[in-house]
Amino acid sequence: MQIMNIEQYQETYIQNNFADRIGGANYGKDTSIYKFEKIKRAKAAAKKAFPDVELIDMGVGEPDEMADRGIISKLAEEAAKPENRGYADNGIPEFKEAAVRYLSRVFNVEGLDAETEVLHSIGSKPALAMLPSAFINPGDVTIMTVPGYPVLGTHTKYLGGEVYTVELKKENGFLPDLTAIPEEIAKRAKLLYLNYPNNPTGASATVEFFTEVVAWARKFNVVVVHDAPYAALTYDGLKPLSFLSVPGAKDVGIELHSLSKSYNMTGWRIGFVAGNPLIVKAFGDVKDNNDSGQFIAIQKAAAWGLDHPEITEKIAEKYSRRHNMLVDALNGLGFKAEKPKGSFFLYVEAPKGIKGGARFASGEDFSQYLIREKLISTVPWDDAGSFVRFSVTFIANGIEDEKRVIEEIQKRLSDVEFEF
Repeated sequence: MQIMNIEQYQETYIQNNFADRIGGANYGKDTSIYKFEKIKRAKAAAKKAFPDVELIDMGVGEPDEMADRGIISKLAEEAAKPENRGYADNGIPEFKEAAVRYLSRVFNVEGLDAETEVLHSIGSKPALAMLPSAFINPGDVTIMTVPGYPVLGTHTKYLGGEVYTVELKKENGFLPDLTAIPEEIAKRAKLLYLNYPNNPTGASATVEFFTEVVAWARKFNVVVVHDAPYAALTYDGLKPLSFLSVPGAKDVGIELHSLSKSYNMTGWRIGFVAGNPLIVKAFGDVKDNNDSGQFIAIQKAAAWGLDHPEITEKIAEKYSRRHNMLVDALNGLGFKAEKPKGSFFLYVEAPKGIKGGARFASGEDFSQYLIREKLISTVPWDDAGSFVRFSVTFIANGIEDEKRVIEEIQKRLSDVEFEF
């Protein structure tokens, strides 16, 4: 029996059956390389060239530790119960009720109805992917911030909609300038995507900004989707802020929460959508046609975690400490790094080059240099200026090992003088 490779399959009728949204007849023939694939290849090449040198991965966008033992124990306990074995569909009351308590205790969000204004999701990403199906018709607009997480925009395009991007600039505190959005775009827009604390910039929103968002959304009849997976990871006295804590927010939108980042539960795939009851209902109808719900034992373990927010506070202490060390180290090398008030990302402007040496035309150029020459992995962002994103979720076993990693970064970069 002959086994065909992908190139041979591209000559069959299957090639012509792909939907235009993923490339149509040209699907799979695009030779451009996605940013993260470039990073992956560069890391592999660096490891091969320097097998005895530790590759320091500062680009990972997920926690470096296991979930809390209490959460794991609760999962084991609930997984052993026969009543938890079946489909969860759109979720269990216990999890939704825990989500309401969590929003009240951590974010001072009051008055949420667990039955009609909260719904579980299998992580935030699927929720973002499903929401456009409830709102976007061909020609409708989703407003996205760049740099940012593209899922809502990708599915908007799948449905025949358009994406309008607003740059997040340093001079505006990495908050979008809503007044710069053309009125004709605002009038056609159905969805506005926000994400604070922000990936990748680490910026945090303010009550004043969210108040402005509510007024803008009302003026133009736009639904606000606030993606808040890092909302509880805040530092240096900044209290966690929910969009739903701002007066009028529930009238215009929803907020997405996830336990992936705040509870070290990335692979568990559990989160929730909360806010406007009509939006939550529409999400539930779409969701009901996409999945059959997360494993009930995971929902019950997550509910236990939501009732113990001190878990997140401890995680935040670690990230804050690592941010302090990394910022000090980079600034000692000439960078202008500023510790964020939230998230585990440090967004740093890339140098223009090395004195008497290589030039960096973009953040990607600098990121590739760091991997190839210094075996330090970061993520480049060139959507609104040349930046690289460091993550403080690097692998380190305790405080002394954290210090060792940061000192190693300093050592590797100390033999060059960067130009900014």
